[in-house]
Parts: sequence; C-alpha cells; structure tokens
Amino acid sequence: MQQERLDPLHALTASGLRAVPGVLDVTSDASVDALSEMGGGSPGYRVSKAGVNALVRMLAAETAGANVLVNAACPGWVRTDMGGPGAPRSVAQGAASVLWGCRLPPDGPTGGVFRDGHAIPL
Repeated sequence: MQQERLDPLHALTASGLRAVPGVLDVTSDASVDALSEMGGGSPGYRVSKAGVNALVRMLAAETAGANVLVNAACPGWVRTDMGGPGAPRSVAQGAASVLWGCRLPPDGPTGGVFRDGHAIPL
C-alpha cells in the first residue's frame, strides 16, 4: 500500500493557518501582572514569562523588514489542571486567543502581546 505524502504547507493553509514566518510565544496573565502589579506569588514563573515577552519585542525589532512576525498570545486564566476550576475562561476561549496569533496575515502586527486579538499594554 502506498502512503500519500502530505505537503506541510498545504496542511497549514487547508486548516486556515497561514504559512507566515514567525514566532508566537504563549504567555500568561502572570507575566503581564508581574510588570504592572509587582505582587508576590510564583516569582520564577512570572519573571521568566515577562522576560520572554521582552524577548518578543526585541526579536520583532531585530527582524523588522524581514517579513517575520514575532508576537506573544495570552490565553488568559483558563480552567485547566494548572488554572483550576475557578478560572473564568474555558479551554476553547484560551485556545482561540492563541489561534488568533497563528492566523495572522503577512501584514499582521509584530512585537506585541495579545489576548483575544487585542493588544495588552505592558
């Protein structure tokens, strides 16, 4: 029996994802809060996520003009094993926020942190 090879580019475009070169970091509310509130709790996790958000901005500047999108997407506080049952967002809502970043057109934004397609000010 012969197996059909699936072209990865075709698989991406058929699924609604675009083949735009880029980097999408999945960040968290904790990283945003780490800079705006400077509160306690999980400092290693929070500062490492905040650092990656900073790296997103730096990489976007480094790749400016190269047709590469570099962004971070925040799913928010999601009802998962990590988020717990009290989290306000469903898994589908969190995933939709990340998928938005995967579906950006070639002229989409770069260097930002987004939730549900909206920029989060840092």
